[in-house]
Amino acid sequence: MVAVAQHPNIELITLAEVVKVTGYIGNFNVTIKKKAKYVDWDLCNGCGTCIDKCPTKKIKDEFDFGMGLRPAIHKLFPQAVPGKPYIDPLNCTKLTKDKCGICEKVCPTGAIRYNDVDQLVTEEVGAIVMATGYDSFNWQDAYGEYGYGKYPDVISGLEFERLVSAGGPTQGKILRPSDGKEPKHIAFIKCVGSRDDTKGKSYCSRACCMYTAKHAYQVKTKIEDSEAYVFYMDVRTAGKNYEEFYQRALNAGAKYIRGRVSKIYPRGDKLILKTEDTLMGMALEVEADMVVLATAMVPAAGAVQLAKTIGFSVDKDGFFQEAHPKLQPVETFTAGVYLAGTCQGPKDIPDTVAQASGAAVKVCGMFSKNELVTEAMVSEVDISKCSGCGLCVPICPYGAISLQEINERGGHGHGPFTRQIAEINSSLCQGCGACLPACRTTALNLKGFTNDQLVSEVDALCL
Repeated sequence: MVAVAQHPNIELITLAEVVKVTGYIGNFNVTIKKKAKYVDWDLCNGCGTCIDKCPTKKIKDEFDFGMGLRPAIHKLFPQAVPGKPYIDPLNCTKLTKDKCGICEKVCPTGAIRYNDVDQLVTEEVGAIVMATGYDSFNWQDAYGEYGYGKYPDVISGLEFERLVSAGGPTQGKILRPSDGKEPKHIAFIKCVGSRDDTKGKSYCSRACCMYTAKHAYQVKTKIEDSEAYVFYMDVRTAGKNYEEFYQRALNAGAKYIRGRVSKIYPRGDKLILKTEDTLMGMALEVEADMVVLATAMVPAAGAVQLAKTIGFSVDKDGFFQEAHPKLQPVETFTAGVYLAGTCQGPKDIPDTVAQASGAAVKVCGMFSKNELVTEAMVSEVDISKCSGCGLCVPICPYGAISLQEINERGGHGHGPFTRQIAEINSSLCQGCGACLPACRTTALNLKGFTNDQLVSEVDALCL
């Protein structure tokens, strides 16, 4: 990220969201809302004095999933680029109650701007790469038998990741959220929300097996005389040297038990897991100090709406749809829009990097040409038949149809007049044909596949 921010040909816009996209391949206009930061980053030198002096320090840190605390003025995460803070307007007493204002007084560069507002800017771009990431499956309601929220020592894999991080709320020490003690027995439950048609998602989230193996290995190496129990359906290690790492976790002493956990309940300061060992064919009751759940990957919040804004489709699970799973895995049906990472489907870091590299190469290949080859089979309008009703405009999934006014001469003594007709942007049209049945006047046809041509073809075959 530091290299990206320092690159002369890259403009990094943070704390922003895309609100509108118009145009087509090579000529996109992207409207971006830059959210108010209440800090002038051009003046701010990132010294951190305002963060240290802020009196509002007991806000739950979203980056640490509420396990740590932060002040009202802070950086989104420790390695944020640029390393400069912004003010949380919902928790800053100056912005909510017009009190305090200490950060403005202590700032050595005068960078605090309490009157900052959101800004809309429009950028012209030739291509778009979607890399919106993923969210964790909201399993709290679906898997109430696991007691998340009810039992503080039942946490998700991402929360455990923050616990073992040196920059996390416990500086890398594995401690129970309930009492801050070091757990000796930790249970890991895989496929929470994955491969479950009843309460979760039908697909495999792919990364869970390996990060659970990593977590189990970390428990065995960081905590003396510890036990790590891993409850699994299957172990999938489909990557280079992944099987070797899984065996490394086994050799370190992680105990893998094939079976699903049916219920978790407390007994004293311990958690009891009701489960089974399907390989042994027997029921089990396992006692643990902490339970870590490997939750499913799901599309990022707002991903479906963003796809509609830009003009491409999503699959049945809400992930962005690629043009072809084998031949065009990084392209969408909208020319000039490419996919990278878990916005397209669950994957791990090496696969994400590989796909991102492929998307970058596609963009470079497109920019290296002076002319682009577009789809030959696109819709066309017979202006003599078009009534300008506009029924075809909302039907087009790619936003390729718009209404335009044309000037025509009047007849029988009438003067010139204007009327609306449909116009096809051939760079956006993908030749899907969805607009054809919507046209009441049969003014729309696919090039090379008009009604007359199809009838002639049938007649020729029937001779």
